[in-house]
Amino acid sequence: MKHIICNIKNQNKIINRTVNVLQNGGLIIFPTDTVYGLLCDATNEQAVKKLIQFKNRPAGKAISVFSNFNLINQLVKISNQQLTILKQFLPGPFTIILPSKHNVNKLLESETGALGIRIPMYRYIEVLTNTYKKPITATSANLAGRSPHYSVESLLSELTGKQKELIDLVINAGTLPRNKPSTVVDLSKNDVRILRQGDIDFSNQSEKFSSKTVEETKNIAKKILNQNINNKNKPLIFIIEGEMGAGKTIFVKGIGEQFGINNIISPTYVIYYEYEIKKSKKMIHIDLYNIEDRQEFKHLGLEKYLFPGNILCFEWGEKVGEIINILKGKGQLVYVKMKYVGEKKREITVNY
Repeated sequence: MKHIICNIKNQNKIINRTVNVLQNGGLIIFPTDTVYGLLCDATNEQAVKKLIQFKNRPAGKAISVFSNFNLINQLVKISNQQLTILKQFLPGPFTIILPSKHNVNKLLESETGALGIRIPMYRYIEVLTNTYKKPITATSANLAGRSPHYSVESLLSELTGKQKELIDLVINAGTLPRNKPSTVVDLSKNDVRILRQGDIDFSNQSEKFSSKTVEETKNIAKKILNQNINNKNKPLIFIIEGEMGAGKTIFVKGIGEQFGINNIISPTYVIYYEYEIKKSKKMIHIDLYNIEDRQEFKHLGLEKYLFPGNILCFEWGEKVGEIINILKGKGQLVYVKMKYVGEKKREITVNY
């Protein structure tokens, strides 16, 4: 069982090594946008049987696969209307169930011939699926009936020696944010059914924007702010996700400018800055990039800002899972996903 620790400099090594193991029918522990996952080639029957043996999973229980929009039409039957709807939510923490075209191993499909598809907003998975160009299993790395894992250490401590022998590669990204597993949405029938609710509600309103300039990004932020600022009973909380360079700080600057704040900088070294906006109300700009352990959230003291009229902007919102239930209970949440799609182009998806 080979271990590789994730860092900014070794992404290519991680992808190349993972692809090699997948091609050879191996089983991999890999980080995702929700919990640690168990990856194998979804078209390789021996690899899939190895996965099922590891999880001790009951026969006939479906397993989802990671995909991308280039691959999805090869895997499931999907109408143009359904695809348009999905592009409003994906990439994101959703599993979408659709009728399978039976191009994966049949052990992964449900008894009715449906297949679960995941297109997460997580850089390593995105690069891996684009590189491998074949479906990869997207099941969590816990044993059947057990809780999912947010660290490699907790997972390995639960395994027997025989189960550890089944694992060929472990990609360790440290302790992941405690996000819920994905929201599962069944589109295989005429109606839309939510089979499992995650952090984001599929039925909520969604908008998608495209930005080619700094000013366009700022103006999009101002528009979204103005659409949501009328709730007088809760603080307004922006959960902003996206890779380095996607424009998260520019988005926050747009919100600040709406209140006449023109000196916003990324609070990378101090976690957060606060700014006065009006009548003792504050805008709090939080950068979670350097948060490594869930215990660190206890020392931030963010609860004192969760009052009506305040605005909280979380950069690197992928890590906010540890306190998401507190934020949901006390605030009005707006999820912003920013994606770098070209030298000057950004794609911004907003869920309310």
